[in-house]
Amino acid sequence: MAKNYEVRDISLAKQGKLNLDWARAHMGALEEVKKRFQKEKPLKGYRIAMALHVTKETGILVETLIAGGAQVAITGCNPLSTQDDIAAALAENGVRVYAYKGENHKDYYRYLNKVLDFKPHVTIDDGCDLVNVIHTKRQNLIKDIIGGCEETTTGIIRLRAMEKDKALKYPVIAVNDNKTKHLMDNYYGTGQSALDGITRATNLLWAGKTVVVIGYGDCGKGVALRAQGMSADVIVCEVDHICALQAKMDGYEVMKMDEAAKLGDVFITVTGDKHVIDKQHYGKMKDGAILANAGHFDSEINVPALEKMASKKRIIRPLLAEYTVGKKVIYLAGEGRLVNLVCAEGHPSEVMSMSFCGQALACEYIIKNKGKLAASVHQLPVSVDQKIAKLQLDAMGIKIDKLTPEQIAYLSSWKEGT
Repeated sequence: MAKNYEVRDISLAKQGKLNLDWARAHMGALEEVKKRFQKEKPLKGYRIAMALHVTKETGILVETLIAGGAQVAITGCNPLSTQDDIAAALAENGVRVYAYKGENHKDYYRYLNKVLDFKPHVTIDDGCDLVNVIHTKRQNLIKDIIGGCEETTTGIIRLRAMEKDKALKYPVIAVNDNKTKHLMDNYYGTGQSALDGITRATNLLWAGKTVVVIGYGDCGKGVALRAQGMSADVIVCEVDHICALQAKMDGYEVMKMDEAAKLGDVFITVTGDKHVIDKQHYGKMKDGAILANAGHFDSEINVPALEKMASKKRIIRPLLAEYTVGKKVIYLAGEGRLVNLVCAEGHPSEVMSMSFCGQALACEYIIKNKGKLAASVHQLPVSVDQKIAKLQLDAMGIKIDKLTPEQIAYLSSWKEGT
């Protein structure tokens, strides 16, 4: 019988299962969803194809979907973000999993097609690569797909571009737009895990450094806050007037990238865009500048230009490259890919518990509303977002007040004034 998995080393499963135990113990909100799913089986009879970071937290999401009755196939959404022990543990537990850390381009797309060979009814994406392959190469699958879910800002940008071009052929839930996702995962998760990844790659002392944060959306806000908390001086570069104004009001220096390039010790990109650190910036940087990307794709730092400009390249630590450019060196963490997952473990389990509650409940919502949703980008109802927040508060042992009947009546009336 052919194996239903491709992983680096199945013998890593024992450690993977221990890491799954750790994540499960810190994902109380998602565990409550799993308990309900086990009883109600809302996903029974449906096949779900997933392209997510194959981490211990994602493993608990897979367990939750299976508990709900779904059949699942999973691959990675970034060539360097898979945790090999988790892939092995999922494989040993009977999950169709195709992923290993350090996938080449051919295997990355071969694995996307492997999970699509599963003929899914629902897709779960982080970055929209699965949706993209379906719409460009595997259109024959669309007739059986009732909907999808998207995890991250970059994917939502791509999906909205597809929607604008009338190219999107099935409904997709923008899980990233949940408040319990982007206000928690993007802000607290990226802020902590991006610095964690850079620290593991470099063992850098943050205090006294000048950190340039490029992009001041939810992720950039979190990165800037955590860098400031580590006693770094923070400069923000932005193209959006409101975000730039927020950054200034939050106490950071705001300037053009051409100026910041001369001042930064560490540069962290969080824009979801292309070449925000480009060839014209490298010549202006200090000797020893460190570059890292905390956005989804490896397009934010123009790595090919850096490779071309450099007279010498050395890998001086795992996933830390040193480029000689003229008379100075520039360091690049994680090949310019998602630094928090390439050089560390990604977001903490508690944060991902909320994000993956959103994914699990989005799958349930799609199935319950089969045939009722237009082929466009959708948001989950506010009531579902509130439910996720309550599950997380319960997991943290926190109780909050309730409105009194008088307060409810006041908020729903327009007659009572001064």
